[in-house]
Amino acid sequence: MIIVMSREATSEQIENVKDRLVKEGFNIHLSKGVVRTIIGAIGDKKRIPSLALEAMPGVERVVPILQPYKLASREFKDEPSIIKVRNVEIGGENIHVIAGPCAVESREQLLEAAHKVKEAGATLLRGGAFKPRTSPYTFQGLGEEGLKLLALAGEETGLPIVTEVMDIQSLPVVYEYTDVFQIGARNMQNFNLLKKVGETDKPVLLKRGPSATIEEWLLAAEYIMSSGNHQVILCERGIRTFEQFTRNTLDLSAVCAAKMLSHLPVVVDPSHGTGKWQLVPPMSRAAIAAGADGLLVEVHPNPSEALSDGPQSLTPENFSILMNELSRIAPVLGRKMAVAHE
Repeated sequence: MIIVMSREATSEQIENVKDRLVKEGFNIHLSKGVVRTIIGAIGDKKRIPSLALEAMPGVERVVPILQPYKLASREFKDEPSIIKVRNVEIGGENIHVIAGPCAVESREQLLEAAHKVKEAGATLLRGGAFKPRTSPYTFQGLGEEGLKLLALAGEETGLPIVTEVMDIQSLPVVYEYTDVFQIGARNMQNFNLLKKVGETDKPVLLKRGPSATIEEWLLAAEYIMSSGNHQVILCERGIRTFEQFTRNTLDLSAVCAAKMLSHLPVVVDPSHGTGKWQLVPPMSRAAIAAGADGLLVEVHPNPSEALSDGPQSLTPENFSILMNELSRIAPVLGRKMAVAHE
């Protein structure tokens, strides 16, 4: 439920309501708006009537949250959330592009990609050090050595790092090197991992599972948020359908639906969503038109020699062309492309 405090509510009255809820076993989250303060309370809904909260001084009304995902819902927080990653703010007016190779292969490959994507306008660097692959015989990543190279590339370019954490065991070492935890599609319902990243202080990029409904996706976000970490960025990356021409079916309607149902920012991964580099630019443009807060794009200096996902990776030249196109589209929608800080 949410407790809407009146405009005239004092700090003491707000604290009294919070204390009452905590005493009754509710977990609370305070949201201070320009006009009103809203207190979100998660706990046993059967106890709500006995609390008589609406009789407490300063309380305007008590509203039950009907959605199964409480903290992630628009009912809990109506204003869009802005997730801060160092000097980057995702979810506001600016559109951010996270770019880089699918997998970290070598020092030379990663540094070239990192400098090229920053030069073109990317504001965060992506790269996989641990690669969960469909086949056990394909390239599985460089592990911690890949993380060290990501840290080096981040230091040289100033770009925050986004990389995948695969399991609880590797969480501590990934925490040491990354700025944003990526939860891959295969791990969207790895609830133990979600709880653990929820106990950290780093933002989490949560990819939608290949067969997940939008509600299941938001409930996965709820696992992270209920553990204390509200810095969640949703990522639509395509779902599994009967279509075989594309790698997945990129569900751009999910962008609109997620932003309607949740206050969390949404980014789109057109690379995994299509599996074909020729489709990445048009789907990127469409994602921005649909209201996405950013993109996750795979860029490789030489896609034909990539050890992972070469067919869906853009060359630096094609990525630069795409960024120029997006910079013309964003203003039409009342937004603008973010600029990387030095």
